[in-house]
Amino acid sequence: MQYDVIVIGSGPGGYVAAIRCAQLGLKTAIIEKYTTLGGTCLNVGCIPSKALLDSSEHYHNAAHTFETHGIELKNLKVNLPQMIKRKNEVVEQTTGGITYLMKKNKIDTFYGIGSFVDKNIINIKKADGSNEKITAKNVIIATGSKPTQLPFLKTDGKRIITSTEALNLKEIPKHLILIGGGVIGLELGSVYARLGAKVTVVEFLDAIIPTMDKTLGKELQKSLTKLGIQFLLSHKVTGATVKGDKVTVTADSPKGEKVVLEGDYCLVAVGRTAYTDGLGLDKIGITVEERGKKITVDAHLETKVKGIYAIGDVITGAMLAHKAEDEGTFVAEVIAGQKPHINYNLIPGVVYTWPEVAAVGYTEEQLKASGTAYKTGSFPFKASGRARASMDTDGLIKVLADAKTDEILGVHMIGPRVADVIAEAVVAMEFRASAEDICRISHAHPTYTEAFKEACLAATDNRALHV
Repeated sequence: MQYDVIVIGSGPGGYVAAIRCAQLGLKTAIIEKYTTLGGTCLNVGCIPSKALLDSSEHYHNAAHTFETHGIELKNLKVNLPQMIKRKNEVVEQTTGGITYLMKKNKIDTFYGIGSFVDKNIINIKKADGSNEKITAKNVIIATGSKPTQLPFLKTDGKRIITSTEALNLKEIPKHLILIGGGVIGLELGSVYARLGAKVTVVEFLDAIIPTMDKTLGKELQKSLTKLGIQFLLSHKVTGATVKGDKVTVTADSPKGEKVVLEGDYCLVAVGRTAYTDGLGLDKIGITVEERGKKITVDAHLETKVKGIYAIGDVITGAMLAHKAEDEGTFVAEVIAGQKPHINYNLIPGVVYTWPEVAAVGYTEEQLKASGTAYKTGSFPFKASGRARASMDTDGLIKVLADAKTDEILGVHMIGPRVADVIAEAVVAMEFRASAEDICRISHAHPTYTEAFKEACLAATDNRALHV
């Protein structure tokens, strides 16, 4: 069967690429190795983790804040099987929606492992062992990523687990030892901490969420400590062993002292590795980076083989679903002869703990390192009327602006619903707005977005009104 475009992988990057190709009149096929579409994000990533985060947040509020609101409950308890069941239903509905979108856009869907025979022929190895070959002028590799394994600490899927298994535990851990203080680990760690688990985070670096502005890491650590999570920063994990239902994790402290932790589950969340195994890239002359297994692409996201493109987690850059979506649209439009554009500096990053964390643009550390003259303004949520009304006063918004032009260079938020609030900053920065531009825009009262305006006021001659 001959296609204009074959997409390998049906995650956010792959399925969006396929839809956009179809919209542009290109005959399109998509290949997925699993039995459901949606990739990591919809099946074992973004969507199920947010479902559990939401459920655990409801329980935590019922246990800790409802009484203050004047709501009294008795015999409150967690029904973990029902919580997991609801999460699975959300996943099923969402992945089913992707199947519908493929049919609606007349995209042919193939289930099996896709691999290159040559640059135009893709072999699909199906679950029953049979093979089918299809051909295309263009191929988009969108195979995503998998949890990174530590060479000296292998997961067993039972007691030493990855994020995938953490989404389907049969019990609330008594003590969850979390290796890695990044986004995935902290989100899942906060789920079980809210439900009553003791959680200890062991992080090699000296800060959590280390790729984000350091202010955010410090503030998030304060909030998660209130939740009961303990942090061992600058600690190097050296191993883990399992005996029955007990996991023992060993680490070296900053002073070189041996630290021993005992728990019933150990979640390894030290990042993700591009999933490029089994694609047959060697047959078309493409090699991957030794570390991270990434595929090299040019400014058009095309590999060194003409007509072969790669997007999302398999190429350099942040491993974010919305980055992959943007790249999927970008490549489809390139293939169609258009001239699309992506500003990678303005792709926001979000951590869905509570309080939420969100950021876009340059960090303060990056501006200092580049020698850029900047000014800063911040506003705490404890000074926000809306935040006080909802009892969500942890966190702040920090704005970084050019010292001469006042153009906003970076916005860093931690607080209630900042995963949504950050969109205003992204729009403003896409139009190269100044801090004063935001100051002059009317913001509804009372809202969380007022905190962004106040931070911009603080960056503009220290004009914040409510602090």
